[in-house]
Amino acid sequence: MNRRKKNGSDTSFIIPEHMKAVVLGGTGRQNLQVREIPVPPVGNNQLLCRVDAAGVCTSLLKIIAQGGGHSLLGGWDPARYPVILGDEGSLTAVKIGKNLKKHYHPGQRFALQPAVNIRPLLHRERYQNRAREMHKCAVGYTLGGCLAEFLLIQEEVLAAGCLIPLKDKTLPYFAVALAEPIGCVLSAQRRHLHFVGEKEHGPQKPVCGLRTGGSTLIIGAGIMGRINAELAMRFKPERLFICDTSRDRLRKAAAALAPRARKQGIGFRTLRADILRDPAFARGGGKADDVIVAVGRNDVQQAAFGLINPGGVINLFGGLGQSERFLQVDSRQVHYDEITIVGSSGGDPYDLESALDCLVSGEIDAGNYVWAAGSLEHVPEALELMRQNIPLGRVIIYPGASVKRLLRADYWDSKHEKDFLQQH
Repeated sequence: MNRRKKNGSDTSFIIPEHMKAVVLGGTGRQNLQVREIPVPPVGNNQLLCRVDAAGVCTSLLKIIAQGGGHSLLGGWDPARYPVILGDEGSLTAVKIGKNLKKHYHPGQRFALQPAVNIRPLLHRERYQNRAREMHKCAVGYTLGGCLAEFLLIQEEVLAAGCLIPLKDKTLPYFAVALAEPIGCVLSAQRRHLHFVGEKEHGPQKPVCGLRTGGSTLIIGAGIMGRINAELAMRFKPERLFICDTSRDRLRKAAAALAPRARKQGIGFRTLRADILRDPAFARGGGKADDVIVAVGRNDVQQAAFGLINPGGVINLFGGLGQSERFLQVDSRQVHYDEITIVGSSGGDPYDLESALDCLVSGEIDAGNYVWAAGSLEHVPEALELMRQNIPLGRVIIYPGASVKRLLRADYWDSKHEKDFLQQH
């Protein structure tokens, strides 16, 4: 971590001329490098933040593979204009632009919503058709990313309200970095809608969220599936199932979530392979009121339509590739069974703030979702492990640290983080 100095009541930071960053300079893994580059200058309406922790998300694999063809790059060519990757981060302000000094101060901590729902404001000449067709830009794409020692917060981020000051400054860095994927799950689950009546023949009213007292099935026990399962407990389903083909992922889910479910009186069960043959699932008719498909596979999403109760909601949470994006939907199931199909491609600033609130209240334990910790040099290794579907959680990168190898972790908390940073 860079040092800070105090002059009277002023807190300032020693900012070097150069920094390390994970840079994509073209399409493909061969163009991914950890480079030393100049620390960006700060404009009058910008902030420079130190990146305290960053998550390595699977979305990075898509941008590396697609390069300028990625929809969020909008024709921006990383071979001509290299981009710094990383869309999950915990930040501390270190330098404030002249016009923003009344609103921000050095040492202030932030979470960051990477999906910036406004058209690009800067460098429009680098986009196709000067970004006329773009209605969104993103941190870690054409806006600087979190896999660097420092991050320049540009005008787009501030204009869209995507820099979120922390209310609770005791949150550990890794938890703040994980608020972004947690916010994506909160966004997805609030899209569920059930019609509930107090009386058998009385009026029904729409209720957002998973069905209270019902049954919820999460397909996929990777990090996003497990986050979905933990946050599903907020709605008090009678039965909660999480399904996967991997014993390791299911063991991880059971160890982290079963005790919490028992405490809340929720019937929790992990399911492997053919869930229709599982007695516990079959007792509920072999179907659920809410089905969340946290797997980006066409065949799995297609099969999920056979697992939804009448009046239920199916959430296609996992994104499908271009070549397998089409599913067959039985219109009679939509019409006569009155099912609802929803999806979500990410969160917004409200979802991120809600995620931070959940972390503070203990509704979710971010420590369950850390698989390893390392420094910027380990990002290529982490991405290759992710490509092989090996990690059981997030790899958390501490840009200010320097370590020889990734440190594996079954669980992570503020003490682990503090010890890690003190030793490195």
